[in-house]
Amino acid sequence: MRISFIGGGVMAEAILRGILGRGIATPQEVCIGEPVEARRRLLTREHGVAATADNKQALGQGDLVVLSVKPQNLPEVLAELRGTLRQEQVALSIIAGARMETLTRGLDHPAVVRVMPNTPAQIGAGMSLWLAAPQVPGAFRDATRSILRTLGEEMEVHDERYLDMATALSASGPAYVFLFMESLIDAGVYMGMSRDMARTLAVQTVLGSARLAQESVVHLAELRDMVTSPGGTTAEALRVFEEGGFRATVLRAVIAAHDKSRRLGEQK
Repeated sequence: MRISFIGGGVMAEAILRGILGRGIATPQEVCIGEPVEARRRLLTREHGVAATADNKQALGQGDLVVLSVKPQNLPEVLAELRGTLRQEQVALSIIAGARMETLTRGLDHPAVVRVMPNTPAQIGAGMSLWLAAPQVPGAFRDATRSILRTLGEEMEVHDERYLDMATALSASGPAYVFLFMESLIDAGVYMGMSRDMARTLAVQTVLGSARLAQESVVHLAELRDMVTSPGGTTAEALRVFEEGGFRATVLRAVIAAHDKSRRLGEQK
């Protein structure tokens, strides 16, 4: 499959690695539109793909056109590309907050896929939710699924509301996890550990806990209970979390992110 990218940033390169690594496309079947010359040289040198400063030239090379520019550059890019996609082409957007209506109207093209990935996709451990317009052919839906699986897990949805929810939960979620990990590390340092030692313990604890949750068939509450001895140290720590409103704070934070995502989408 011939694939074009409009924008050659970090997430675009993550997708590029995936499609080349899994043989979904060859370097000769990829063209990237990227305004920064140094970035074009790097992508060509590292991956053997064609790169150009001309977005229309890049767009013309692909069956699937991946829109991977920064959200603030989207209006300019839509104005540039409006009406230039061929009927048989499909546009796939990974641009945060860009609604289907914005994309289809801005491109004057109905066959659009909207994807909400997250940053662990850079190492093949991401979570992507996606939504395809009815005009997207089955072959391109299958291609989308295959491409996203190179980035980690994927889930197709049929209601755009879930994309805003995913923005708040899984796309912003790594930042919440990193903040929690930072707090664990700071606690370790406060108790007298070196920062390197505390970091190793915190990172592996979160990684191992996530894998256990993924592979276990029991409820998360039961996994928590397995760690919590009556009257023990874990029970004492959990008491402090509850007194501090930990669950309620997480809930309010995710809802705030969801509300913000919806407001940003309405502005575009």
